[in-house]
Amino acid sequence: MYDIGLLPRERAIIVSVTRKGADPRVTKEHLDELTLLLDTAGADVAAKLTQERERPELATALGKGKVEELKEMVTQHGVSMVVFDDDLSPMQVRNLEEELNVKVLDRTGVILDIFAAHARSVEAKTQVELAQLEYLFPRLTRMWTHLSKQFGGVGTKGPGETQIETDRRMYRTRIARLRARLVEIDQQRKVQRKGREAFPRFALVGYTNAGKSSLMRVLTEADVYIEDKLFATLDTTVRAFELPGGQKALLSDTVGFIRKLPSQLVASFRTTLAETLEADVLVHVVDVAALDVHDHIKVVMSTLHDLGADTKPIILVFNKIDLITDRHRIDDIASEYPGCVFVSAERGINIIRLLDKMKDTYEEQSVTQTLLFPYGSMKEAARLYEDAEVLLREDKDVGVYLSVKVQSDKLPAFSKRYGAFLIKHHDETFE
Repeated sequence: MYDIGLLPRERAIIVSVTRKGADPRVTKEHLDELTLLLDTAGADVAAKLTQERERPELATALGKGKVEELKEMVTQHGVSMVVFDDDLSPMQVRNLEEELNVKVLDRTGVILDIFAAHARSVEAKTQVELAQLEYLFPRLTRMWTHLSKQFGGVGTKGPGETQIETDRRMYRTRIARLRARLVEIDQQRKVQRKGREAFPRFALVGYTNAGKSSLMRVLTEADVYIEDKLFATLDTTVRAFELPGGQKALLSDTVGFIRKLPSQLVASFRTTLAETLEADVLVHVVDVAALDVHDHIKVVMSTLHDLGADTKPIILVFNKIDLITDRHRIDDIASEYPGCVFVSAERGINIIRLLDKMKDTYEEQSVTQTLLFPYGSMKEAARLYEDAEVLLREDKDVGVYLSVKVQSDKLPAFSKRYGAFLIKHHDETFE
């Protein structure tokens, strides 16, 4: 990981190419977010440029006249780079750099740069490097045009090989190794998660910088990394905490979502995001003070859908309530999202109510099962403690009775494993 703060800040012009008739407020919101991304990456925005087109120009994204206007702006503001809000093709980047004579990036490139700066663990670094290589691979032609020639001479007899082809082979080899490494990490994660199955598991999800890490610190009273920057958290953090009544539970926090999150990152971070898939309940944290609250919610739900996690029980938590002075805004959101909880992680407002909601939501998704293990089956009884929450145990002459709580979605697998020990009428077992 490198420290962005130690590098000199660059100046940039940001560009948006939108369809004709697009809502200018949406365009502004997207550019404002791109400004925040660049600030996190270590750059200041000197100017903005937008153009409405039926479709982006194939060669340069912008029309010829706008390219000339952008060229003048680059000179006028003395910037070192131009950043587009949407993805550019390798050809578009090459043509724009030739015209503007400065570095040209797109939104994905900026996000990948931020992830690279914030990666701390071996897992995160592996995931980010894989995403970067998959992003750069189709752009190798542009990167190596000055070396794309056939080599000859001693030791190079035969058809020869261009520098691009050599580099592509190196990239493919490295990508394959990184993917294999992530498979190993995923297997290790599965072993770690196996020991957590007996506890209720919650996962914090939400738009980046919504305050998930702050909320985790309040709920678990643990020292977790917090910074008022986009994507401050990349690595999964899992901490224990207590639900009302004293029941031990686990809470995980992972990478935040954002508009146009690069597909390479979603694919690479599946190992980290597996905590979301394994959770019993998702706690969707939303920055209630954000102007585009509804859009943030849609982005998160869309990403959860892509991960296959949108069918899980979800608690909608509107954070930073202390920043809202308009009571009508709160009332409107409450009526639009019934059952939501308003909190302030910073000031500890409504945290008890949130904990009650988490406990109730978890219990709504579980059923109670009773099992009888003969004394010759104590090995299976011991394993049960790893697979379910044991509510009550009683030793009788015929064996050990255990009353356990099982999540509804895990009931088929549970019944398959322990069906021989299940008792249908558990009300009579502890008499």
